[in-house]
Amino acid sequence: MSNFIGPEKIIEKKKEYLMPCSYHFYKNPPQIVKGEMQYLFDSNGKKYLDFFAGVSVMNCGHCNPEILKATIKQMQTLQHTTSIYLNQPVVDLAEKLSKILPGNITRSFFCCTGSEANEGAILLARLYTGKNDILCLTNGLHGRTFLTMSATAIPMWRSDPNLDISVTIVKNSFDKELSLEEASENSLKSIEDAINEKGADKIAALIAEPIQGNGGIITPPLWYFKKLKALLEKNNILLIIDEVQTGFARTGKMFAIENFDVVPDIITVAKALGNGMPISAFCTNDKIAASFTKPSASTLGGNPVCSATAMAVLDYIENNNLVLKSKVLGDKLKNELLKLKEKYPIIHDVRGLGLMLGAELTLENGEAASEETDLILESLKDKGILVGKNGIGRNVLAFQPPLVIAENDIDFLIGGLDSALSELYL
Repeated sequence: MSNFIGPEKIIEKKKEYLMPCSYHFYKNPPQIVKGEMQYLFDSNGKKYLDFFAGVSVMNCGHCNPEILKATIKQMQTLQHTTSIYLNQPVVDLAEKLSKILPGNITRSFFCCTGSEANEGAILLARLYTGKNDILCLTNGLHGRTFLTMSATAIPMWRSDPNLDISVTIVKNSFDKELSLEEASENSLKSIEDAINEKGADKIAALIAEPIQGNGGIITPPLWYFKKLKALLEKNNILLIIDEVQTGFARTGKMFAIENFDVVPDIITVAKALGNGMPISAFCTNDKIAASFTKPSASTLGGNPVCSATAMAVLDYIENNNLVLKSKVLGDKLKNELLKLKEKYPIIHDVRGLGLMLGAELTLENGEAASEETDLILESLKDKGILVGKNGIGRNVLAFQPPLVIAENDIDFLIGGLDSALSELYL
């Protein structure tokens, strides 16, 4: 007999003991009890192909034995000291990161969550520039702290009704009424207008995801960030790139911004760095880092266990060539999704890079196919496939699997998705 209480009891306890803001996928959700690389298992023993990876967290797979070995060894040796004492894992990790971060970015401050990393990045930008205001893009998501929620431009994630007025939201590179090129040019004009209106002498930084995950896998054209960086540099405004969801081989590059051939001033990382362990960082170059001299610390940030795990993650990505694998398998997946787009008119768009892809579903009248998206998710779940959803209308199927998947996993997903889509037309 197992000790699993089952989905119904979990929902009962959620209702009784958790905040009511805690939601879950599916009308008939399974209780997930076990993970094994690209697979998850529920309390009834049913096996699922995971095509969401805990929102781009488990890039190296669930309970990866090579990574767990390093985690457990460190847990048995030294779990915690905090940063006021010297320990080796955190500096070894910082050194290792410095060798793979873009351009001249070599210095890191470690914390526990993406929200913390983005909050720290904004603080650093303010300290370095001596300016206060921040620009952020429509549909962006940067966290749930006060400042990062203020820089989040997705209505459902802006819980606080009284957010920071120093943050200005500007247009992103997506407009369903325009082509990608036109929308991207409009975005740059919106940013330039905001700079002129607010005053370049007041704006410290612009924060952006290279691909907007929760916003709907919004992917700018490859020229976009070069033009954006040039505009910001002309006005002495820093570029903060939020790689919390896109980093560590997810998009066919180690960091998504490398697809755009741009080096940001500050970059933030989290999620996949710990492969399930809580670790994040904001990172920058020597010049900007030199402005952060007042004492600061994160009690659990970069603790020995998370740092040892992160080093094992970076080794696994390199040793198993997950950057190239993500590109090759991502190209295959995108091609297969485009074939389904030709077959099913409900698929309006397929976008993204590497193994961070989205399929936007719209009705004939152009409205978001939100209910249909939920029906497809439920059908896929019943077929043993877990896929995400995002977008402002919650109508974008999100394909962000562990990067350890194989070609036959893509075939299985596409077969299941084809079947689920066909069910809509019965």
